[in-house]
Amino acid sequence: MALEDVCSFKERPVQHKWFSFSSLGDAAIPFPTSDCYNLRCSRLETSENNCGVPLHFFIPPLPHSSSFINRPLSSFCPPKNSMTVQRPFRLAHGTTTLGFIFQGGVIAAADTRASAGGLVACPAVHKITPIHSHLVVTSSGSGADCMLWERILIREIRLYQLRHGHRLSIRATAKLLSSMLHPFKGTEMCVALTLCGWDKQEGAADCATSLEDSPWMTDDSSLAVFSNQNITATTSPNSGPKLIYVCSDGARLQGDVFSVGSGSPYAYGVLDRELRWSLSKGEAISLAREAVFRATHRDAYSGNNVDLFHITAQGWSQRKREDLKEEYYRDKEKKGKKKNDKLK
Repeated sequence: MALEDVCSFKERPVQHKWFSFSSLGDAAIPFPTSDCYNLRCSRLETSENNCGVPLHFFIPPLPHSSSFINRPLSSFCPPKNSMTVQRPFRLAHGTTTLGFIFQGGVIAAADTRASAGGLVACPAVHKITPIHSHLVVTSSGSGADCMLWERILIREIRLYQLRHGHRLSIRATAKLLSSMLHPFKGTEMCVALTLCGWDKQEGAADCATSLEDSPWMTDDSSLAVFSNQNITATTSPNSGPKLIYVCSDGARLQGDVFSVGSGSPYAYGVLDRELRWSLSKGEAISLAREAVFRATHRDAYSGNNVDLFHITAQGWSQRKREDLKEEYYRDKEKKGKKKNDKLK
């Protein structure tokens, strides 16, 4: 428990309010969980700081708890004659989200239409979610799945900060999210998140010695230089703008530009033509807005409005939501001016 560790919780009476594992003996009792998390009660880690209370989880007191825990696993399985409920229609996912890096930071943009098959379920959803002051994620896929995993990611980052006293780097955040999503590969879960953020220079040394150096994190990361008990962080990929794509099969890709969703081919057409490192802030915002507009103009599953975030070393800032009809009229006005100039 992160809060108990941070607060150095040592109150002994709490231990007696919970069911004691000692009565279970040394027998290992499996619980019905996913294939990656097989919880067993045979070897529980304890600490002197919390008076021998197990670090992982507590079991509340239940009447006849031993008989309940020792129930066969078959009792938890659905009956053989149970029926599977089919969806009334084939669920089609559609959206347009994008992010790119330029000399002024990171731009994240997305439309606001939520679709369910041929139905516009909601015209004003939020597909860009702030995770902390220097990180936002764009989401595409199943709305319920994306919202759930965004909440889980926010929780895990906050718990990590409470335990270690500093925030998790964006690269390590992507590795953590990928590891959590991988067990669900091959299921109907549909999540595609693009992490758009900025890592501060002072956080590079901290993160290099923590999660990114663990054996299950395979990407290379630059380390800090230690001399005379002073930590000097070298110029490393841990600092500066970051753009990382993570999907529900566990894939993790880092790059300078990503567009995800059914409207992404149209957005890429605009970005590949106009995107360059030397864009000013105004030009980058205009490019992102036009890319989303072009995608929504051709893709039936995207539309309504455009949300846009700009992430720098000072944190993220959000522009006011714009109706894509305004972009349509601006585009029409530009075409009219070009036509008049040709006639002259």
